[in-house]
Amino acid sequence: MKRSSGVRLCAAVAVSALSFALVTGCSGESSDSSSDAKGKSPEKALSAAELKKLVVTGDELPGFDVGPVKQAEAKRVTTDNADCRPLTQVLSGLPPVDAQASTDRLATEKAQKQPASKPTSLDDLDGDKFEGALQKSLDRDVTTVTLASYDGDGAEQALKAVSAAVKACAGGFVGQQAGSKVNFTKVTEEKAAGGGDGSVAFAAFSKTDGETAPVYGEVDRHGTTLSGYFTVNLGSMMAEKAYAVTPAVVKAQEAKLK
Repeated sequence: MKRSSGVRLCAAVAVSALSFALVTGCSGESSDSSSDAKGKSPEKALSAAELKKLVVTGDELPGFDVGPVKQAEAKRVTTDNADCRPLTQVLSGLPPVDAQASTDRLATEKAQKQPASKPTSLDDLDGDKFEGALQKSLDRDVTTVTLASYDGDGAEQALKAVSAAVKACAGGFVGQQAGSKVNFTKVTEEKAAGGGDGSVAFAAFSKTDGETAPVYGEVDRHGTTLSGYFTVNLGSMMAEKAYAVTPAVVKAQEAKLK
């Protein structure tokens, strides 16, 4: 049975995109108490315990499964290009710049229930039906949510670093993950779903086996705290359909930071 280009695209991006979205989150719940107290701004970072109370929960996100990111499965995306490092941090479920404290969650859109039908082997489906069934099963957003807090104007400076990275890396850059090279061909600025005191949203396009697919990130600031989001939808990639950072996730999280 011959598979179409949509299936090839899905296979091509599955390794990189799935590993980004489903095994990110190196940050966990961390707290950095090593900063010097001298000369600090009156504005203080929230603690990891305080951030944990503010991060979105499953009760606040109907239609999503929400839980901690499994640390044992985390695989960080890195780059030798210092200008682009804030972007790979966001794509790893990490604060764009090291923070005093952080925590994270993984929000996975629940699969839509399909009408009951007679079970059919995938081998019995022709190419179009196989692709359609596979695309539907993968058409759901997976979003990593990261909260990070900073002393003084650290959050403002971190957001500026993301904005600068989007511009500096517009022509693409090379990343690495788990020993494999990831070729990002371009980075584009996108419309942010959140607000607060400032927002930056972007799309990063990766190329694998000749196929190009986007993943989406966003960082919003509320005072000394940043909320970061990273979304992948393999079904949309496969169908070459537009998607974005999940608005419902951003809305639910931003409501807790106002």
